[in-house]
Amino acid sequence: MIDLTEITRIFKMGDQSVYALHEINLNIATGEYVSIMGPSGSGKSTLLNIIGLLDRPDSGRYALDGKNVTDLTETEQAQTRRDKIGFVFQSFHLVPRLTAAENIEMPLILGEIPPDERKSRVADALQAFDLQSRAQHRPAELSGGQRQRVAIARATILRPKAILADEPTGNLDHSIGAEVMTLLEKLCQEGTTLIVVTHDRELSARAKRHIGMRDGKIVTDSS
Repeated sequence: MIDLTEITRIFKMGDQSVYALHEINLNIATGEYVSIMGPSGSGKSTLLNIIGLLDRPDSGRYALDGKNVTDLTETEQAQTRRDKIGFVFQSFHLVPRLTAAENIEMPLILGEIPPDERKSRVADALQAFDLQSRAQHRPAELSGGQRQRVAIARATILRPKAILADEPTGNLDHSIGAEVMTLLEKLCQEGTTLIVVTHDRELSARAKRHIGMRDGKIVTDSS
């Protein structure tokens, strides 16, 4: 599903060029469960941003679902992200003024889904993530675990083919973090590709495939 060939990303720092990614070759199949680990500055987040079409490589080729997406326009990138990729972040990124239900509904509105279908799909998501009783509560009125469940429901409401999770349990205690990972893993078991960036070795060990990064390069790749 995800095929990166010789991907390089360079950032300018003054008069110097810093390789955030250096000739990355990576193939991730549909339904795989992959963890990416490495020290700060190793290139993990840059790699995730390129996979998620939030950033562009300076060279190389990225194919998503068999289509070359390396040189898409910004509009085409946004459409592809909306249709194929869901994001889950450490800091949730919920809209404070919206209720849980409204946060979940937002991608459906952007995707121009008809109102009746939106209502039905949001109701299904609230039930699936055990959020029915919190549907009309705003993020400030939710616990950390509830906010992350809202974020996962929002990320998956358009049924993406891949979920990219960046430190998804970083703001949660151990037991609630484990519950969140179980939810993500259930989606993976149903066929969604799951890629998790983490510093947590215990969390990384839950994945089926483990990628280690250092200095913008993949240094280990094991199953």
